[in-house]
Amino acid sequence: MADEQWSEAGEAVTALILDVFRLNGRLQLAGDRLVAELGLTSARWQILGALAQAEKPESVAWHARNMGVHRQGVQRIVNELANEGIIELLPNPQHKRAHLVVLTSKGQEVYEEAIALQVPWVNDLSEGLAVDDITTAQEVISLLRERLLTASNS
Repeated sequence: MADEQWSEAGEAVTALILDVFRLNGRLQLAGDRLVAELGLTSARWQILGALAQAEKPESVAWHARNMGVHRQGVQRIVNELANEGIIELLPNPQHKRAHLVVLTSKGQEVYEEAIALQVPWVNDLSEGLAVDDITTAQEVISLLRERLLTASNS
């Protein structure tokens, strides 16, 4: 075993990372169940959400980087959603082959239906939690994500 020992913060972040992994799995399962009736999975819903919240049309590669996932996985789902008329691929004036991805009116409708299911679910899930605690957790997770992004770019 290495001579290195975790710092107190390092040990705490390791425990947090393990809990985030477990939480991610549970969120995916819960999300799959929540939006199944809409023909969505958590992965498809995540992409719809990214498109709905984007400030302007962006490419698959941009969305993949922003979500922290592989471009190929996003591309596969984007192709499926395009075939179903949920999203549309538009020409990109900046790049010949990297089309811009946008929701169609059908896609916007499906996304809004998913959110209508999510609101009561998340309200129940968050029952009894202090908003300040949630905000602190979100800030810590965002900081760790930013540090990982910075480290991967260097």
